[in-house]
Amino acid sequence: MVHKKLGLALLILIVFLFTGCLHKQNSLYIYNWSYYTPEGLIEDFEKEFNCKVYIDYFSSNEEMYSKISASKGGGYDIVFPSADFTQILMKQNLLAKINKDNIPNLEYLTPLVKEKATYDSTFDYSVPYYMGATGIAVNKTKVSNYPHSWSVFSNTKYKNKMCMLDDMREIMGAALTYLGYSVNSTNEDELKQAYELIINDWKPNLTKFDAEGFAKSFSTGEYLIAHGYAESFFEEIPEARWGEIDFFIPEEGGPLYIDSMCILHNSKNKELAEQFINYILEPEHYAQFLDRFGFPSSTNTQADLYRTTEPHYTTQMLENCELKDDIGEDLTKYFALWEDIRYED
Repeated sequence: MVHKKLGLALLILIVFLFTGCLHKQNSLYIYNWSYYTPEGLIEDFEKEFNCKVYIDYFSSNEEMYSKISASKGGGYDIVFPSADFTQILMKQNLLAKINKDNIPNLEYLTPLVKEKATYDSTFDYSVPYYMGATGIAVNKTKVSNYPHSWSVFSNTKYKNKMCMLDDMREIMGAALTYLGYSVNSTNEDELKQAYELIINDWKPNLTKFDAEGFAKSFSTGEYLIAHGYAESFFEEIPEARWGEIDFFIPEEGGPLYIDSMCILHNSKNKELAEQFINYILEPEHYAQFLDRFGFPSSTNTQADLYRTTEPHYTTQMLENCELKDDIGEDLTKYFALWEDIRYED
């Protein structure tokens, strides 16, 4: 009887351990930006690959990096950093090298994203998820005769009816671009000129720098001209009013971002992670992502064949934009100027 009990206990233990291992093998843990993952696409992937996908969300690269670096991966398989933070994670050996044999859909990456992704040009550690830029939304029913330029924020006629993002690299990058300099400039004279443009010409006309409520406040009419992300504006504004809105990326260009899919070095399910990346890149699947957020097909050559909506802006608008790079310790030069811009009356 004792032997039978021991045998039964051993059998239960084996089943438990096997089930636990199976669960672990069939689970994928993802850390992505908020409002950046089409739920239907995730559900379809789970069904096709007989797995469960768990997603946590972050609202800034800094938040993501703090968690990933402190915990050496945080238990995630895939993370979605922007280009400058992808570079940081690569330098700190927190990313796994990708087996590109498992991602044949890399062939659909556009020439433009290949040109811009200089930080990992062979895509050994990162695969572009989306390439875009912030832009400017204008309420055409209230504003007329405006340039498609950053200079719109110099127009005193709309004083206190405009906002720009509360984002140091975006605002400094916009000013540097407008002046004809690199968004990654570390030249102190160029940075000073950008600072003076913002503090003297732009800031006096702004209601505030706004990173959280810009889209909602634009939709209610508090702002007539606002700087931000296209998907945020059109998420807040009813579709019946979309014709009232002009969203554009300034003709001078501006800071470009590439958010990538990266596999963390301590991923427990690297092959499933690669299958997920490949699944996202499939043009028919990627078109669902574009339709959900109104993005242009800036990174996928074939997705437009399957999409059912028009994008809120065009890929061509990105051609003059420049990727934000990791500028290392020179970032302290930006911090000093940004403190004055944000908090000095």
